[in-house]
Amino acid sequence: MDGSKAVPLTEMPLGIDATTEDEYALQSRLLQEFTSISSFDKAWIKSDTRNGSQQAMFSISQPNLLANKRRKFILSSHISKGSSNSVKFEWAPIPVEMTGVSVIVPSPSGSKLLVVRNPEAEAPCQFEIWGPAQVEKEFHIPQSVHGSVYADEWFQGISWNSDETLIAYVAEEPSPPKPTFTYQGYKKVSTIDKDSANWKGQGEWEEEWGETYVGKRQPALFVININSGDTQAVKGIEKHLSVGQVVWAPPVRGSQQYLVFVGWSADTRKLGIKYCYNRPCALYAVKAPLYGSEADGQEINSRDNSIKDSPVVNLTKSISSAYHPRFSPDGKLLLFLSSRSAVDSGAHSATDSLHRIDWPIDGVPCSSFIIFDVIPVVMCADDGCFPGLYCSSFLRNPWFSDGCTMVVSSFWGSCQVVLSVNVLSGEVLRISPTNSNFSWNVLSLDGDNIIAVSSSLVNVPRIKYGYLVDRQKKSTAWNWLDVPSPTNECSEKVESLLSSLQFSIMNIPVRDVSDSLTKGAGKPFEAIFVSSKTKRSDSFDPLIVFLHGGPHTVSLSSFSKSLAFLSTIGFNLLLVNYRGSLGFGEEALQSLPGNIGSQDVNDVLVAVDHVIDMGLASPSKIAILGGSHGGFLTTHLIGQAPEKFFVAATRNPACNLALMVGTTDIPDWCYVEAYGIEGKNRYTEAPSAEHLALFHSKSPISQISKAKTPTLFLLGAQDIRLPICSGLQYARALKEKGVAVKVIVFPNDNHPIDKPQSDFESFLNIGVWFKRYLF
Repeated sequence: MDGSKAVPLTEMPLGIDATTEDEYALQSRLLQEFTSISSFDKAWIKSDTRNGSQQAMFSISQPNLLANKRRKFILSSHISKGSSNSVKFEWAPIPVEMTGVSVIVPSPSGSKLLVVRNPEAEAPCQFEIWGPAQVEKEFHIPQSVHGSVYADEWFQGISWNSDETLIAYVAEEPSPPKPTFTYQGYKKVSTIDKDSANWKGQGEWEEEWGETYVGKRQPALFVININSGDTQAVKGIEKHLSVGQVVWAPPVRGSQQYLVFVGWSADTRKLGIKYCYNRPCALYAVKAPLYGSEADGQEINSRDNSIKDSPVVNLTKSISSAYHPRFSPDGKLLLFLSSRSAVDSGAHSATDSLHRIDWPIDGVPCSSFIIFDVIPVVMCADDGCFPGLYCSSFLRNPWFSDGCTMVVSSFWGSCQVVLSVNVLSGEVLRISPTNSNFSWNVLSLDGDNIIAVSSSLVNVPRIKYGYLVDRQKKSTAWNWLDVPSPTNECSEKVESLLSSLQFSIMNIPVRDVSDSLTKGAGKPFEAIFVSSKTKRSDSFDPLIVFLHGGPHTVSLSSFSKSLAFLSTIGFNLLLVNYRGSLGFGEEALQSLPGNIGSQDVNDVLVAVDHVIDMGLASPSKIAILGGSHGGFLTTHLIGQAPEKFFVAATRNPACNLALMVGTTDIPDWCYVEAYGIEGKNRYTEAPSAEHLALFHSKSPISQISKAKTPTLFLLGAQDIRLPICSGLQYARALKEKGVAVKVIVFPNDNHPIDKPQSDFESFLNIGVWFKRYLF
């Protein structure tokens, strides 16, 4: 794809002088080559029992800059296996684009495929059931039944039952009735007619779940019969519960079947939930609205009072967080993830734990289940040992054939790795290569073999096929085969540029270790350094210090098109995983709340000094880049260390917590990160003067008198996590001091600024801005 040729630059964008026009043209062409690289999202395997072969189906996405959307493709492959553990993927000649598709879910056997197309405006939601050769059924669900199906990673839940006749899913509940008015005033009998003689009122405002969920109605649970198309809302779920991640409980002959789902309660305010694992949640069970679980073509029962009035059972009362339920293949165990460390501490994300429940033989759930710990929270790991579980989701079928071993992807320091977990013994094994600094993500299981994708900051994603070296001897060693695929291909220019780069993961010793620090908080943190393989003898390449957001996330060694672009236009990169990042144990993570603006700032300065002392960077050629909490650090650093950084860029930064607390969808974040764990108890919707004073003292705005670094601001106008007023206030204050400032606002984008055009323009401007001051 080369849209730059189709749309020539005929006039200079606002704010670009003639001397930088050529730089924009040059960089935009290169950035577009990186942008067009496709990404692996998911994979599914179907086994043919007749001949032992497998068919793989890969979901692939690619930005469409002109349409400002993401294209979704399906690429199929036949997997054939030979002697000596050889494997061959025979790819379909051309992928198939899934235009307008919101979500795709194969049935358990792989013989059917659910395709959901969410509506625009008031159109119905479209369900398609695909067979091997054609669309076999199509159903249009009107808005009076439900709105769009949830297709995000948070509330999304779509689950086929075992005989593939029923599908449970999560969708927006129908719009509540609104008052109708005419020239005579309120009309008692509502009408659906739209004419100039009446209009619809607004009705009562309803709380939403914050960032990315603006305009989305309450998630509710539904079941559709794919033979008849009958659709019904699941009864008995209380209004205050927002539901998601539904799965069918194992069927028991002669017994009513149950659904297990995650519920988030919101009795007062719905705080922002996107990226926030600190929202309490639990697993619930409820009777499915059907006669039985096995008869083909059953009609959904809307007259069964025992179903209508059946209570919802809370399965995890003794734990503050439970989500992503998965049943073992034999139906005897229910596994789930927990973010209780995040819920109990208030940090928006923390070290996860894995738990199990022994599911009853009769299939009838109760509220007094014993919850067993499978993987507890790791507070501080020994060097080189498992640092704890950092796993945001599971595969739909994560099980090896033994029925008790799960395969998951998890953060391990600055890498993502593939782990096997024995859910009975709790044994955790790292099965992706231990001698690799690449990041690995499992896509699907092929029996007891694994299909994964591997990449690094200087290597585009590649499919890998993993198998045990000697299964009969119960060896724990894995072999990983390279799988050539059409998506491995990128332009010769990009391939050549990436081949000239290298990266390493550095251990950075903590400076001034205090006796008050926990053991985990005093251990070295990590930073990833990306550079050219050939160092110029006369000078250093300029260094971009990249700071992740959160603060409780992590910069991984996996491929990033945006960072690869910056690396190939002449910059070295330093990605700092300051203490508080995920992947390093709970003690290190919990050392940051209450110390933002000081501990994280100092860690960044220590990391920068480390690469300077190693002779890898020049102190006169350093830029800084970060978004969200990374923007908080960026603007803090140009105030606290004004001589250190010569140019800066930030995306939706947190510049003033005193302003943010009254405008954000996560005001509790301000309290926890400013006060520490005690901030959970201090949180209020009415901050006191004491609170506001502390928020101000912790904020970059308090250090602005010393700031003098030219700074680029990239702001999403629809951002409710860090509303645009925070970044604009800081930018205006810099301008008032005479500092060079450039502000670009994306009117239709929100916190991540991740729409294809916005992301493209963001990093194009970052590249040009940095080159202007460092070359």
